[in-house]
Amino acid sequence: MVVIEAHGLTKRFGPLVAVDNVSVTLAEGEVLGFLGPNGAGKTTTIRMLAGIISPDSGYAIIAGRRTDGELEQIHEVVGLLTEHPGFYDRLSARRNLEFFAGFYSGINAAAQVDKYLKVMGLWERRDSKVGTFSKGMKQRLALARTLLHEPRVLFLDEPTAGLDPEAAQDVRRLITDLSHEGRTIFMSTHNLAEAESLCHRIAVIRTRLLALDTGEGLRRRFFRRQVVVQLETLSGPVTAVVKGLTFVDSVREDGNQLTVELTDPERNRPELVKAIVEAGGRVIGVAEKQYPLEEVYLKLVHEETGHEPPAH
Repeated sequence: MVVIEAHGLTKRFGPLVAVDNVSVTLAEGEVLGFLGPNGAGKTTTIRMLAGIISPDSGYAIIAGRRTDGELEQIHEVVGLLTEHPGFYDRLSARRNLEFFAGFYSGINAAAQVDKYLKVMGLWERRDSKVGTFSKGMKQRLALARTLLHEPRVLFLDEPTAGLDPEAAQDVRRLITDLSHEGRTIFMSTHNLAEAESLCHRIAVIRTRLLALDTGEGLRRRFFRRQVVVQLETLSGPVTAVVKGLTFVDSVREDGNQLTVELTDPERNRPELVKAIVEAGGRVIGVAEKQYPLEEVYLKLVHEETGHEPPAH
């Protein structure tokens, strides 16, 4: 079931085009990672989808409700975590959540506040003033506030930014659990490893949408799959045999390993290993070459600007 649909969202601030004709769909339970450099339009897109600001053109449908006419209904099904959530520092965690719960009708505010204070590991500090909380604790409290009304759709803007490793891990675990519950999550992040581990698909934006695919799909856009064969020793005859195989497109030597580009990696890999062994090579290991998502991201962004990414 499609839960989020964006159709040609465009936003200008004076002469500046902040978001240019962005279209995307998300299914129920899907987590989408939204990546891009600073100023690329990530936050502006989230604010349009959540019904906080209006697009100059285009529209979105969130859980069956259109952003150009059903804003109140959208706010009932959407939870928004901003990059810099604000609280009343002189009030306790409980009183803060009770205040925000009062904006939603049809929920048991006290029960929901207690539930998410416990879920977020803040129960023991429920009566402490929020001004005494660490950044990680405030981020957990912000997530509790986002979930009070049990929204079907979550927009998370840099949910782990500035958190220590333990707090970030807790937030990532919660995002995974929420996805398993069927919540649809649109998440902006600069953390590429986090995006790949949490998200079903990844979108890269630089004002306009540059790419939308799985992490593996994005890699294949720029890099052909290669097999790395580690040998006990690498001899000339073994390399010559590999280069002569009809299904080998390219070979690169590096120490005692060969990096081989195959016509059909799945089918040709066993044949490659067999040929190396028959040529006298002692194979220690065989693995597919892994390309960090960072390399793909940099290629996408620099392809858009016309500049080459920095060499690694």
